[in-house]
Amino acid sequence: MAEAIERIKCLIIGSGPAGYTAAIYAARADLKPVVYTGMEPGGQLTTTTEVDNFPGYPKGVEGPAMMTDLQKQAERFGTDVRFGMVTAVEFSKEVGGIHKVTVDDSIQLEAETVIISTGATAKYLGLPSEQRLRGGGVSACAVCDGFFYKDQTVALVGGGDTAAEEATYLANICEKVIMLVRSGEMRASKAMQHRVTSTKNIDLRYHTEIEEVLGEQVVEGVRLINNQTKETVVEEITGLFIAIGHTPNTEVFKGQIDMDADGYILTKGKTTHTNIPGVFASGDVQDTVYRQAVTAAGTGCMAALDAERYLQSIED
Repeated sequence: MAEAIERIKCLIIGSGPAGYTAAIYAARADLKPVVYTGMEPGGQLTTTTEVDNFPGYPKGVEGPAMMTDLQKQAERFGTDVRFGMVTAVEFSKEVGGIHKVTVDDSIQLEAETVIISTGATAKYLGLPSEQRLRGGGVSACAVCDGFFYKDQTVALVGGGDTAAEEATYLANICEKVIMLVRSGEMRASKAMQHRVTSTKNIDLRYHTEIEEVLGEQVVEGVRLINNQTKETVVEEITGLFIAIGHTPNTEVFKGQIDMDADGYILTKGKTTHTNIPGVFASGDVQDTVYRQAVTAAGTGCMAALDAERYLQSIED
């Protein structure tokens, strides 16, 4: 006799601030949530040394410690946290339909509601020295980490709107921002370009790339190369910010759910509803604007409330 497939009332895919906050609210609503962590339990914050801008931690907190706190809080209310990677989905398009999910290519599940909180991965340059110093001065979030470099000299890589916005943000905090653009022009809008060029302490350099990030434990400088003249120069900096975009972790959902051109899941209005009844999206997987832990947590709360109300509506 075939083994019965497990039926889950609320399945949460992803274990960052959005996933665990959704779990806390879902568990308190007696939805008996099951969280599958993915291959990086705790999400991007587990690679962050100091989190200083999440409410409730007046002295700051280490990223991994904060995610452990969120997991323990979710488990206190009965959340079942499991290590595993969702590898396939088959979403029902019917209201009240059952969604089929495969974990680790082998475990078959059925879910009445699904909350997708798989996040987005920041793009990096791919330099060994850059990867070695992540958390030691290399960051993909100026709003998160810029405060630590007050009155210091930093560098930022990127030429789009996000890069321009982060450069001007850093310029208000840091003594100097060296902005590195690989091509001969910025991709940012004219308004954002004007904001950069009119900010006196932004040193804008075109045709410039990083050859190596310098420093053993923390960032101490960068060796730059002009990709036209091939001339190199070393600049002393204490922080390096990468602003070349993010990749939403949505590959497994493609063809099953509506997304924008970049692969971010589309949600309806001010809700976390997707185009699939009973499937909700929260956190960076559907946020192209803010990408903060606290906003991800907020949408995790919303997703759990939306899931609870959805279940109530089909039971009534």
